[in-house]
Amino acid sequence: MAGNPSTTRPFARRMLPRLATLAVAGAMLAAAPITAHAGPPTAGGSGLGDDYFPNYGNSGYDVDRYNINVDYQPQGDLLNGTTTITAKATQDLRRFNLDFALRVRSVTVNDKPATFNQNDPHELVVTPKKPLRNGEQMTVKVEYFGVPSAVKVDGITPWIKTADGAIALGQPEIAAWWFPSNDHPQDKAKFDITMKVPSGVEAISGGKLVSKTLTPNGDTWRWREDKPMATYLAFMAIGQYEVAESTSSKGLPIINAVAVSDDVRIQRAKADFARTEEVVDFLARQYGPYPFDALGNVAPNADFGYALETQTRPVYTRGFWRNGSNMGVVAHEFAHQWWGDSVSLTQWNDIYVNEAFASHAEWLWSENQGQGTAQQLMRQTYDSYPEGDKFWQVSIGDPGRDNVFDGAVYDRGAMSLQALRNRIGSPAFWQVLRTWQAERTYKNGSTEEFQALAERLSGEDLDGFFKAWLYDQRKPAATAENGLDFGTENALRQTDAEGRVAQQAAPEQVTATRAELAKTRQQLHGR
Repeated sequence: MAGNPSTTRPFARRMLPRLATLAVAGAMLAAAPITAHAGPPTAGGSGLGDDYFPNYGNSGYDVDRYNINVDYQPQGDLLNGTTTITAKATQDLRRFNLDFALRVRSVTVNDKPATFNQNDPHELVVTPKKPLRNGEQMTVKVEYFGVPSAVKVDGITPWIKTADGAIALGQPEIAAWWFPSNDHPQDKAKFDITMKVPSGVEAISGGKLVSKTLTPNGDTWRWREDKPMATYLAFMAIGQYEVAESTSSKGLPIINAVAVSDDVRIQRAKADFARTEEVVDFLARQYGPYPFDALGNVAPNADFGYALETQTRPVYTRGFWRNGSNMGVVAHEFAHQWWGDSVSLTQWNDIYVNEAFASHAEWLWSENQGQGTAQQLMRQTYDSYPEGDKFWQVSIGDPGRDNVFDGAVYDRGAMSLQALRNRIGSPAFWQVLRTWQAERTYKNGSTEEFQALAERLSGEDLDGFFKAWLYDQRKPAATAENGLDFGTENALRQTDAEGRVAQQAAPEQVTATRAELAKTRQQLHGR
C-alpha cells in the first residue's frame, strides 16, 4: 500500500478494529485440531487472535476457493451476490463464522439449508444441518444483497462509490462489503470472480480475464486467480474504463485499465502503466521470478488517497500523477507482489515485511533509473529527521494498530533494509531476500522470522541491529553496527543484485533539508 509516507494513511485511521470480547478466547479454544473421537463438535472461533485485529478471520476451517458471483447496478449502488466457498474443516465443527456485512438471504452447507444469524454487524454465524468432522470438505453457498456504501461497521465503510460505479478496495479489510470470507491473510485461497454489470460498463478485477460476455441486457466479466490470495487483495472496479490488453515477453497477459477521462493525471498513469513489464523484470532480477500469472494496473477517475497492491493488478488513486510521471509508486506496488502478496504477513503487527520492502524497492528503482541511489536516499531520509522527532518514536517492528500505516513504517523500514545491506554486505543481503521468497512462496512470514533468516544466512548476531532499527523509539546511531558508517561513505562500494559494482556518491552530494525531502515525497507519492 502506498500513500503519503509523512503521515498516517487516512484509510488506516478509518479502519480501527471492532473489539470482540470473546474473540481471542474463541480462537484459543479452537486453535488445536480435534480428532473425530475427542468429544462433541464445537463452534469455530470468531477471530484468529490477531494482535491488532483480534476478530479478523475465523478458526475451524481452511478455505480452498471462493467463487464470487455479483450483479452490480451503479445507479443506486445495489449489489446482489452469490458466493460459493469450498473449504475443509480443521476441527469437529458444529458452527462457524464468516466475516460479512451485507444482508443474507440464504445459506446452504453441502447443499443442505443451514441456519444463520447476523447479530453482529460484521459476522455471519452459520450452523450446518449436521456437524462437520475434522478434515471434512464443505461447500458453503451464501446468497445476499445490499447497498455497500450505506453499510457501516463502527461508523466506517471502505467501499468507494464513484460517479460511474464503485471500487471494492481496502486494507486491512474490504471483503465483508462484497463477499463473505475468512478475512485474514493467514487463510489464503484461490478466486473466481464473476461480475454482471449494465451494458457498456467495465468490470475489472485481478488475475486472468477468463471471459467477457456482452449482451443488450448486460455484460458479464469473469476473472480467475489460481494462486493463493489473501482476501483483502481481491478487488473489483466497476465503471467506464479504457482497457488495454497485451502479452508480456514471457507470455503473461497484461491488462491495464484507466478511467475514460481526459484528466491529465489519468493520461500520465496510462503512460506509466505501459512500462509495467520493465518494472516487473527489474524486480524479478532482485527478488526472484515474478510469482503470478498475470499483471496490470487500474487507475479509476477518483481520489481516495492511496494505492493498493491488489494481487496481479494494483489500483491507484489518480492523485499520484498530480506532478507528472510516477514510476516510483508503480515499483512500490509491484514489489508488493513479492512482499505482501506472494509472501504475506502472518499478523498485522508484521506490517514491516510488507511495507519496508516495497518502500526500499522505490529506492532500488530510482537507482536503476539513475535518479539517486538507494544509499543516497537512505542518507537523505536519515538526515531529514532530527533526534527526538516523533518519526523515530514509532517502533516499526510492532507499531501498534493505530500506526500500522504510519509513514515511519515505510521510510524507516526502507532505511533499515539499506542499512542491513550495508551491515552484512550485498551478497548476503540479496541471498536473504531471495531465500525468503523461495522458501515462503504463497505462504506467510513474520518480522521475527525474517530476522532469524538474516542471522542464519549472514552468520551474524543482528539482535542489536534490529532492535535499533525496528524497536527502539529513538534515532539509530550512525555506527557501522547499525549499517550507518557514513564516515567511510566516499569509499563505499556495493555489489548490486546482478553482481555489478556501483560507486556510491559522497555525503555532500546527497544531504538535503527536510523541506527538500518533503518535496521529493510529494512528487513520488502524488500528494
